[in-house]
Amino acid sequence: MLAIRINRTGGPEVLEPVTVDTPTAGPGQVLVRHEAIGINYIDTYLRSGLYPLPLPAVLGQEAAGVVEAVGEGVTRFKAGDRVAYSAGGGGYAQYAAVAADRTAHLPEGIGFDTAAASLLKGMTAEFLLRRCYPLKAGDTALIQAAAGGVGLILSQWAKLLGATVIGTVGSAEKAELARANGCDHVILYRDEDVAARVKEITGGKGVQVAYDSVGKDTCEGSLASLARRGWYVTFGNASGPAPPVAPLRLMQGGSLVMTRPSLADYVRTAQELDESSGQLFDLIAAGKLKIEIGQRFPLSQARAAYEALESRATIGSTVLIP
Repeated sequence: MLAIRINRTGGPEVLEPVTVDTPTAGPGQVLVRHEAIGINYIDTYLRSGLYPLPLPAVLGQEAAGVVEAVGEGVTRFKAGDRVAYSAGGGGYAQYAAVAADRTAHLPEGIGFDTAAASLLKGMTAEFLLRRCYPLKAGDTALIQAAAGGVGLILSQWAKLLGATVIGTVGSAEKAELARANGCDHVILYRDEDVAARVKEITGGKGVQVAYDSVGKDTCEGSLASLARRGWYVTFGNASGPAPPVAPLRLMQGGSLVMTRPSLADYVRTAQELDESSGQLFDLIAAGKLKIEIGQRFPLSQARAAYEALESRATIGSTVLIP
C-alpha cells in the first residue's frame, strides 16, 4: 500500500511516498480502509522534531473510512462499519490498524471527507468550549487564527453557545470567512494591535477567555486581551511554543488563569471519545456546524499539502485522498 513516511525530522521535504505492507488488525484493533485523511498542525510538530517520535514513522492523526477487519476481542465494530478516528499516527496511508477504543462510529449522512476534516479539530473545539473553560452565554471569547481548521469550528460553536466571538485572521479574505462562521468582530493581526482592538470592542473590559492555537507570536496579545480572572487557553504551537509566563504576570494581569491542555487528556476513555465525537457529529448532522474543506490533495502529494499549510496559504481544513 502507499504510505507517506519520514526517515528524519525537518520540513515538508522529509515526507516521502513509499510502498509498505498493508497492516493487519491485532488484538483490540480494527483495520480501516481510508477514504479520506485529515491534516493537522500537530504533525508539523512531530515532523520537525518538536514532539520527538521514533523514526522512521508514518504520520497522520486522523482519518475516516470503512472497517475491513476486526482483531481478537473487538465487539465495538464489525467489518463494513463506517468509522473515523483520531489517534496515535499512521494515518498517511491507504490502510491503518487502529485501537478500537480510539475509533468512533461515523453516522450515515456525514461524508468521509467531512469526518476526516473535522474529528480531531471538532473534538478539540468540544473540550475547549465545554470542558476546559466552559463557555457560556454572555461571555466574550477571543479566538486566534479564527479562519484555520480549528478556529472555524471554535467560532461557530462558540456562537451557538451564545458567546460574543472576536476572531483574529491574517487577510481580508480570511476575515470574510471568519465572519461567515460566527465571528462578531474580526481583527487583522498583521495590521492591528490585537489587545488594543479587543479592549476597544469590549469597552475596556477584555474577554473572559482567549483560545490560542498560534503560541509564541500571540501569547502576549492573548494575555493582554483578558478581563480580570480571564482564562488564557494555549493549545497549539503554529508559530512555536508559547514562552514561559511568570505566575506574577498572571496576578498583575488580573488574577488570570493559564492552561496548556491536550485533547488526549479529555478523551481518555471510549466513553469520553463517544461523547465528544457524538456532540460534534450531532451538530454537523443537524446543519448547525459547517466544516470548511478548503483544499484536497492526493495522498501522494502530502508534501505539497504541508507546504501550503505552513505558508498560511490554506483556508479551513485540508484533506488527503488515498
